Amino acid sequence: MEYNREVVEQVCDTLIRAGSTFLPDKKEAYKRAIAKETNTQSRWVMETILENAETAEKNRSPLCDDTGIPHILVEAGPDISVTGTVLDSIREGVRKGLKGLPGRPMAVKGNDLERIAQSQGMYEDPGMLNMAPILIRSINKDVLRIHVVMFGGGPAIQGHTHRVFHKHTVEEVKNQIIEWAKESTRKLGCSPCTLAVGIGRSHYEAAALMMQSMIDGTYDKQSETEQEITQRVNEANIGALGLGGNTTVLATFMKVGPQRASGVRIVCMRPCCCFEPRIASVELHGV
Repeated sequence: MEYNREVVEQVCDTLIRAGSTFLPDKKEAYKRAIAKETNTQSRWVMETILENAETAEKNRSPLCDDTGIPHILVEAGPDISVTGTVLDSIREGVRKGLKGLPGRPMAVKGNDLERIAQSQGMYEDPGMLNMAPILIRSINKDVLRIHVVMFGGGPAIQGHTHRVFHKHTVEEVKNQIIEWAKESTRKLGCSPCTLAVGIGRSHYEAAALMMQSMIDGTYDKQSETEQEITQRVNEANIGALGLGGNTTVLATFMKVGPQRASGVRIVCMRPCCCFEPRIASVELHGV
């Protein structure tokens, strides 16, 4: 199979960075939370998380033992062609990156039913872990931009994707997100969290918007609604690792897509753990 070597190498490096590095705005969010935390134990937890992140970045080693499932968002400019060769090269870059991180062996062997039952065990090679289906969206800049996000298991277990009867008011939807977030962050344990929320017309669209909120969101700036959700969840006093304190949630990232004329809204809420979003991006020119 023919690959675009530049795409392979850049995706490989981007995946390793995603799995081993906090973005600058996330580091600053932790520093702000540490500075205002009044609970001694929770403050120590966040200091340790930040120290762990700095060590992982220096060594290009995993932030967490649960190294995550690769999720990819591709952004293409007006004159950029996303060919089959490019997509195959992204897959090869992911495979190579999982071996270089290294990722935890998590690929389950067998046919459809055997994989569900996990009856045939797992592959030892981290590169056997298939990435999730690729999302693609257009941008105005003539580049190929690739975002790699590593999704851990805990947030997936504690996340919610359900219909919400909105009763023609934003408050109904917002209140449900907050109740889910309080429940999930208590059970997750690996807090402080970042809440990622997508609101769409179908379960697929809501989940896709949730992922895009992680990519587009920034700890430096949130909307009034995002700030309110964060504040109200923090008032539950769950805190880092459930030890109590001011910071259960560092920030909320929310993306709202088109809506249908209906009595329900489909909402996807992921309580990203203390290491998530694990994300890195790269821009390629002339691909």
